[in-house]
Amino acid sequence: MPKTKFKPVLHLFFFFIWVSIPCFSRPVITYPPQTSLLFSTDAVSILSFKSKADLDNKLLYALNERFDYCQWRGVKCAQGRVVRYILQNAALRGVFPANSLSKLDQLRVLSLRNNSLSGPIPDLSSLYNLKSLFLGRNNFSGAFPPSILSLRRITSLDLSYNELAGPIPANLTALERLNVLRLEWNRFDGPVPALNQSFLLIFNVSGNNLTGKIPVTPTLSKFNTTAFSLNPDLCGEIINKACASRAPFFGSPSASGPLGQSAEARSGGGGGVMVLSPPSSPKKSHRRTGVVLGFTIGIALILFSVLLALAVVKKQRVDSKGTKPTTIASPEVTNSNAGNSRTHIGEPPERKTMMPEIQRLKKSGNLVFVGGEVEGYSLEQLMRASAELLGRGTMATTYKAVVDRQLILTVKRLDAGRTAVTGGEAFEQHMEAVGGLVHPNLVPLRAYFQAKGERLVIYDYQPNGSVFNLVHGSRSTRAKPLHWTSCLKIAEDVAQGLAYIHQASRLVHGNLKSTNVLLGTDFEACLTDYCLAVLADSSSTEDPDSLAYKAPEIRKSNRKLTPKSDVYAFGVFLLELLTGKHPSQHPVLVPHDLLEWVRTIREDDVGEYRRLGMLTEVASVCSLTSPEQRPAMWQALKMIQEIKESAMMEDRASYGHS
Repeated sequence: MPKTKFKPVLHLFFFFIWVSIPCFSRPVITYPPQTSLLFSTDAVSILSFKSKADLDNKLLYALNERFDYCQWRGVKCAQGRVVRYILQNAALRGVFPANSLSKLDQLRVLSLRNNSLSGPIPDLSSLYNLKSLFLGRNNFSGAFPPSILSLRRITSLDLSYNELAGPIPANLTALERLNVLRLEWNRFDGPVPALNQSFLLIFNVSGNNLTGKIPVTPTLSKFNTTAFSLNPDLCGEIINKACASRAPFFGSPSASGPLGQSAEARSGGGGGVMVLSPPSSPKKSHRRTGVVLGFTIGIALILFSVLLALAVVKKQRVDSKGTKPTTIASPEVTNSNAGNSRTHIGEPPERKTMMPEIQRLKKSGNLVFVGGEVEGYSLEQLMRASAELLGRGTMATTYKAVVDRQLILTVKRLDAGRTAVTGGEAFEQHMEAVGGLVHPNLVPLRAYFQAKGERLVIYDYQPNGSVFNLVHGSRSTRAKPLHWTSCLKIAEDVAQGLAYIHQASRLVHGNLKSTNVLLGTDFEACLTDYCLAVLADSSSTEDPDSLAYKAPEIRKSNRKLTPKSDVYAFGVFLLELLTGKHPSQHPVLVPHDLLEWVRTIREDDVGEYRRLGMLTEVASVCSLTSPEQRPAMWQALKMIQEIKESAMMEDRASYGHS
């Protein structure tokens, strides 16, 4: 009996619990964790961009910690803010959403080159710190983005190979710092703006629908006809093409006709309205007719005389053709006359289409531009450039070349004897592969040349010297080594470049040393001479300075260079940074003694011993004798980044307690 009394009560109790469970659990499902509110606006901006621009989910971004986004693909940070976002050749598909990357107000470089992004380019006016914008080789459409005109710090602008249309803004001249402007292969129409930027070095508007006379400005005059080619309706002095006169032979366009009507009325325009002049008397009409008739006969006689003179001159040229070459008609004009009755008067040789001849030009020893690079200068201009010797190595001699007193390049003349083992076709294929490597920590390879045993490789010039000069040059023998934070930054930059080479290709650097690490415009470390060592004969005499960077397995035999030999060289390079000692002066020590040696040299850095110890450990494990025991380059990079993150967290904690 008591059991039946409490049974309904128990049923009600369990029913209440069963109904209330979803109510209590609902907040956990609905609301995100509160830590997400602490994520940086830069991370949110990048994720917003990814949601619309990466429809195939090529970018594997995960955000578990506050500063994870600084390690995402393409992202480079400074003090926790995104300063570079580079996603070239990332297979992106989608649109460039508004109010996404435009919120990265500390961004200096934005590159989305060679993807499949479509739609209009959004408002970027809030990126007031932007210096380089590369959006070429996509499917962007719409007009020239007007917001770009407010980016007064921009120096490089590439919108080439898109579907942009409409006029090129005349006030593009307001971007005074421009040194690169690439707008080729779009659908731009209208006139060419009167650009007057004195620093403009690379310029191309070919393959559009531009019309009218090209303004003759000092800036535009220094570019050859290829920069304006494939715009049939362009004319002017710069491309040696006369502009057709629109005025009639007799009188101006506004002159009245025989009946006094305007030109518009004579052509049937103006809504059919015709303005008639008062009728003239028959006497005046006869007199006017006589004047016109006499004038017409005079012009006809003059034209006949001119044609007769031309015929005589032509006959004389034909008669003398076999004995005396002419200097008037160019070979291009002669060939076109032989195969085609249409002669383009005033067209220079450079105006003929060069597309079918590209392969032949490569074989005949012309300058070959790689990676879609626009032809900003010719071989003749390069040969005429003023040159300054920068250094000699066992494989190449390096020059600083100034083209037309504006463009500064680094030209490496490869040693013909050492690179003779690589055939011409193999050399071309290899340089095309190397030219496809694009990364902020690689000095850009722009072009190469080979003919009759001569081989040149052309890079961008880096203005701030090499790490070798920074560590060893103009410093006394008792000077202190670099500060550990400088060592960390340079090491991370170099590791980024090497890891990219290993992951993006099957190539290796093969010749890493402090003289081949240059400092860019923002003092970022950039690798040069990458992937060239494989072209050389390994049995020839080795550079003593390079020998200390060589892995033991490479030194003892003629084995092929591998990614692990690059890792070894990186370990030696890192020790050079930490100690300020050239690798030829490094002792052979076990890891523990190696740490003590570094601490002895950096005896003033007592408070940084732990951090120095971690960096020395990375150098030690990278330079192990056995290649199997060395980490991969991406693992070494991760070690360095973990040291950096640890130091940042410690610094933030110390600032919080101070």
